[in-house]
Amino acid sequence: MLDHHTVAAISIAGSCLDVLGSLYLAYDLLGGPHGPLRVLTRMVTYSILFGLGFGLGLGLLFGVAAGAALGITISLELNRTSKRQDHYSLPWETFFSAIRAAAFSAALYPQVGLRFAIFYGLLLIVGQVIAYTLGVRPSLQYTVPRGVPRATSRRR
Repeated sequence: MLDHHTVAAISIAGSCLDVLGSLYLAYDLLGGPHGPLRVLTRMVTYSILFGLGFGLGLGLLFGVAAGAALGITISLELNRTSKRQDHYSLPWETFFSAIRAAAFSAALYPQVGLRFAIFYGLLLIVGQVIAYTLGVRPSLQYTVPRGVPRATSRRR
């Protein structure tokens, strides 16, 4: 016999998968790659993938924080590239870096303390801004040819 908490957890997980399936269906019905749900579908998908990846190795709190921050910010950056637009300006990219750094720091805080979490967050922001300044960004290898979008090998 299953515990009522287990039944509730399975029910909630099933409902979440129903919502995700509905997003994919709406994405397809409302225009696919050019429809209004493109960014939302990417956000949800990337958040789940990053959340599972980080969560399995670093725990639930870190998985949720990293998944949400990375999923949302990276999907916004890739969406702009997929529309054949130039990357965001450096202040916007710094803002995205700050969101990711704040999420990572907040998730680390219970384990490492406030001083280290703040220092780590500042180092993350500085490192990401330097990378953005040098041209390294999430959309670096993402190209949008006339046909199907694909990832290419890194150009040197």
